[in-house]
Amino acid sequence: MSISALLPRHIAIIMDGNNRYGKANHLGKGQGHVAGKDALDPIVEYCVDTGIEVLTVFAFSSENWQRPPSEVALLMQLLASTIHEQMPRMHEYRIRLRFIGDRSQLSEELQALMADAEAKTADFTAMTLVIAISYGGQWDIAHAAKQLAQQVESGKLRAEDIDKDLLGEYVQLADAPAVDMLIRTGGEYRLSNFLLWQSAYAELFFTQTLWPSFAVDELSAMVAEFAQRQRRFGKTSEQIVTEQQTP
Repeated sequence: MSISALLPRHIAIIMDGNNRYGKANHLGKGQGHVAGKDALDPIVEYCVDTGIEVLTVFAFSSENWQRPPSEVALLMQLLASTIHEQMPRMHEYRIRLRFIGDRSQLSEELQALMADAEAKTADFTAMTLVIAISYGGQWDIAHAAKQLAQQVESGKLRAEDIDKDLLGEYVQLADAPAVDMLIRTGGEYRLSNFLLWQSAYAELFFTQTLWPSFAVDELSAMVAEFAQRQRRFGKTSEQIVTEQQTP
């Protein structure tokens, strides 16, 4: 089996622990989020150098709108700053930048910035960096179902034609590989409504490390562990071994 076959094609990360990092290090209000923004750069570079096809990071969830308005405003500012700061890196490494989530709740300025970044990097093929903003897995599935219902209502589709494969064509990132490896930092053990459909068979990794302290060495160790796990997708271990031994 080739080394590339042991690598995850798609890594997703729930970047949790920014506020706790800020408090633990006696930083000013919101500075934990600033530290979290800076932590992304080496992770992106590691992924593109290693040969990861897609890296998706959870920047702002549907539920995060419930946070204090001052924190939400800061996060929106940081997201805009992140896009501006990532563009030179996207061009240097030929990384495609994409966004998923409900853009209708975002400011017109941020929506325009996102669309411009996507357009300017659309032809890059070294890797895809996906930033989830105003995203929730339940919203994603409901949005896909709504699109299918509209097609049934207009007579373009029959209800009996809808199955998991068809629904899967309408969720976010339908054209990307399924999530192979989902990481959550910060010591929490839940998915928090992130990529529920896309992560149906993802290998899960949890770490106590707060996101701003999450470094390449720890990610590399997780990728090495991923290569040792047996992914059965409903089959038996014996079936998997036989398939691996078949030329």
